[in-house]
Order: sequence, then structure tokens, then C-alpha cells
Amino acid sequence: MAELETTRRTPAGSDSVRETVREKYAAAAKAAATGSGSGCCSPADETGVFGATLYADSGEADAPEAAVSASLGCGVPTAVADLHEGEIVLDLGSGAGADVLISARCVGPRGRAIGIDMTDEMLDLARRNAAEAGVENVEFRHGYLEDLPLPDQSVDVVISNCVINLSGDKPKVLAEAARVLRPGGRFAVSDVIADPDMDERTRADMAAWTGCIAGALTDPEFRDALAAAGLGDVEIRETHRVHEHAAAAIIRARKPAARGHDAA
Repeated sequence: MAELETTRRTPAGSDSVRETVREKYAAAAKAAATGSGSGCCSPADETGVFGATLYADSGEADAPEAAVSASLGCGVPTAVADLHEGEIVLDLGSGAGADVLISARCVGPRGRAIGIDMTDEMLDLARRNAAEAGVENVEFRHGYLEDLPLPDQSVDVVISNCVINLSGDKPKVLAEAARVLRPGGRFAVSDVIADPDMDERTRADMAAWTGCIAGALTDPEFRDALAAAGLGDVEIRETHRVHEHAAAAIIRARKPAARGHDAA
């Protein structure tokens, strides 16, 4: 059912949606690199609904300034991911690298933080931010969320910041997240959750899609998609309103532990 719903709500083919999103975020990366422009999940950046000001409110303001200032997200997933020394963390749609760099600090030199992004301009910006911050236990890879370039059961935690809603195939994204998680691994993302009464005109608006609104799942749809991917212990908690018909939320889930072992 979740797959049917998300397919119906894609305003164009998945490839067309992906290319439109890529172009807009490439432009955002170029703007960030030159110190001009604002995030794609605007026009509300000035009010703190999206972007860098959310980090100050979360206690993560000591993240590298260049990476945080280019944030396009709707939350701070690292603040609720409960990261531990030595863990491997994967950030879906890592953008300018803020959450990867925060994660790298949390997991320490024995851990590693990996960012996946499809936009070359964002990857260049993230690598530059990591180099300038002197953070070495990070890696940024080109890839698509629907086909992650990582082996099965290779990461402890999957995070993401307002990116899953942009995919034209969200069930596939969640299935891939579950695939790469180790047994007992954790899923902790910030994303937009649509109200049940979001109108079809908004759903069909490509500008609203690339603005992180139109492609959002409802709470029940997200729960169904996580369950279909094999993830349990689901928690969805609204944090703040971002649109007349949508809210930012923290979404957490866990991959079942291997039989005979407790979750980490």
C-alpha cells in the first residue's frame, strides 16, 4: 500500500523528479560555496523552520560553521540518534556535510561517518568542509538513496535530514536503509510528515516537492513503509510546523537484533 501511495503522489516519473531535485540542490551548493542564496527547503529559512538556526537550538552549534550554514534540513538528527564511540554512521543525502561531521565527532577516531549524496557539487562542498575542519574519520560517496553503494549489514546507524521526502521511491529508500543496517541497528532521521488532508494541488506541485513538502509521507504511511522494510520499534514525534499541511518530525526505528542476541 505504501508503494502505491508514494507512486501516485510523484508529480512526474522518478527519474524526472530525481533530476529536478539534483539541479536545485546543485544550485544550492554553488550558492553556499559563494556565500549567496538560501536553502532549497525555503522560503522559510529566515524563521528557523529550515536550515542552520535549528542547530543552535539543538545544542549542536559547535559543528563546523561552513557546513552548518549550508544546511538545508528540517532538524538535527544527530541530536536524537544516540551515537556511541566506535559506531559507523551513514547519512542519507549528506549535502554540505554538517551531520556527517557532527557524527564523526560523536563516534570518535574508532568510528566512521559516511555521507551519500547524488549531487557532485554537494559532495565537493562537503569534502572541502571536512578538510577545513580537519576531520579525518569521514567519507563522502556519490550514490542514490534507492541504491546505496554499501554492502549489507555494514553500518550501525542511519541518519538523514529532510531528504527522504525528496525521493520518488521512498519504500525503496527505506528498504535500502534496512539492508545496510546491522542487526539491532538504528534508524534516526529528521523529515517532513504530511497532514492527512494535504490537498492534491499541493501534492502535484513540483516546486512544493523540491521544497520538501509535496513528497512527504503521512504518519501512517511512514509507519507502514518502515514496517514493510523490516524495521520496528517505530517512533514518530512532530517537532515543529513547516507548512500549512505538514510538520517536521523525528522518525526513529530499529532493525531487529539477530536471533539469540540483544539489540545494541
